Amino acid sequence: MGMKRRVRVTPSFSLAAMIDIIFLLLMFFMLTSKFVTPNALNLQLPSSSSTTMASPSLAVSVNTKGEFFLDGDPIRVRANEKIGPKLQAMLEAKIKASKADPSTTTITVAADKTVPLDYVVTILNVANNLRVKTILATDPEE
Repeated sequence: MGMKRRVRVTPSFSLAAMIDIIFLLLMFFMLTSKFVTPNALNLQLPSSSSTTMASPSLAVSVNTKGEFFLDGDPIRVRANEKIGPKLQAMLEAKIKASKADPSTTTITVAADKTVPLDYVVTILNVANNLRVKTILATDPEE
């Protein structure tokens, strides 16, 4: 009785094609991340020689008109209302919503070059009250 042996095919998988695709995706995301702006405001930031970068979790911006923005969303205040308490309440709400520890939270302060120092100090005072770290956003020196 002549029984045929079955030829077993051993499955093999080549990772070369998958590595190529992953490399191309990595390059794509690295290149496109340079074009992403942290906020959509057109601010002329002051220049600095420092190049320290951190991953900010929140961003507070001030333009020349004195309008404050939290992560790109405007902070609206009434005529007689001060911005400090409103900003502090909104930041506390954002930190609680993200369930993050305030000591590990970082706020990026992006103030226009011509903004009065009082606005920046207001943001820094709120950050100090909340015990969060702050980063002053600047453009690199030319």
